[in-house]
Amino acid sequence: MKTHRLARVAEVVREVASETILFELSDPRVRNVTVTRAEVSADLQHAKIFVSVMGSEKEQELCMHGLRHAAGFVQSKLASRMKTRFTPVIRFVLDEGVKKSIEMTRLINEALSQSKPASDAGPPDGTEAEEPGESKPAE
Repeated sequence: MKTHRLARVAEVVREVASETILFELSDPRVRNVTVTRAEVSADLQHAKIFVSVMGSEKEQELCMHGLRHAAGFVQSKLASRMKTRFTPVIRFVLDEGVKKSIEMTRLINEALSQSKPASDAGPPDGTEAEEPGESKPAE
């Protein structure tokens, strides 16, 4: 099957899942969910929906349990939107990418703040800094 068709179907799956989770699910366990991406198998029989859940480990587990419980409802919304022979069977997967990128940003900022006092001594290459009005002669 053409890869552009798979990409279009995956985008529809992501869009429908996102709208359904955001506006139509009334499960109190499903909160702070962002649908990051969707992957569809080549035969359009299965779809993985990657979600990012903000909160503690316990809240993430509760949310994933609620999403697994609501998979049939999301699949029925997808069936009404798509006009294909088969409706993909939906499986929700926790996407750790967003959480890891936030942690990496925090670590980088922490490292930069620790190295800041050492950089006040001068430029790291060992040359003297120019005054704003001075210019070096061309060599």
